[in-house]
Amino acid sequence: MITLKNIKKRFGTLEVLKGIDLHVDKGEIVSIVGPSGAGKTTLLQIMGTLDRPDEGSIIIDGKDVRAMSQKETAAFRNQRLGFVFQFHQLLPEFTAIENVMIPAFIAGRSRSEAMAKATELLDFLGLADRKDHKPNELSGGEKQRVAVARALINNPAVILADEPSGSLDTKNRNELHQLFFQLREKLGQTFVIVTHDEELAHLSDRTINLKDGLILGEDRL
Repeated sequence: MITLKNIKKRFGTLEVLKGIDLHVDKGEIVSIVGPSGAGKTTLLQIMGTLDRPDEGSIIIDGKDVRAMSQKETAAFRNQRLGFVFQFHQLLPEFTAIENVMIPAFIAGRSRSEAMAKATELLDFLGLADRKDHKPNELSGGEKQRVAVARALINNPAVILADEPSGSLDTKNRNELHQLFFQLREKLGQTFVIVTHDEELAHLSDRTINLKDGLILGEDRL
């Protein structure tokens, strides 16, 4: 599903990633852990085509990402990648269902098709009665579930999550973790998760340990 080879990234004179090799299989849940400044978020952004490496190759869902034009990359990101962020990044002026529908509109799907898929996802995630609420009317856990629905709307090959439970209390954090595994079981969804949450890391199929821009090793469940 994802194959990275010799990924290097510099910001000025600072070498953030020093040659990363990583393979993620379809249906895997992989956590990336390490201290602040290890390069975790930079690596996730490169996998998500939000940033480009200085060196190395990136194959995602059979596509050579670095060979794509800017327009092709944007379309690939929209249609084949889903994102979940620590602070959900929902647009406050839109309802839950409208937030979920936005990536489908960007992909060119009709309003009726987007509405049907968003309704299906929110119902699956236990939010059928919250779909017409705006973000300021939702709890932290509900906002993050809406963000997960938004990530799923275009049937992505992989979901990339950056500290997805970092802003949640224990109950909502545990529910979110369980949700990831339900999505893997029911949809075969692949996840790559940057996290400081030791519990989530230990639940993952593999934990990649990153330090000073290098993979020091990995732990398997």
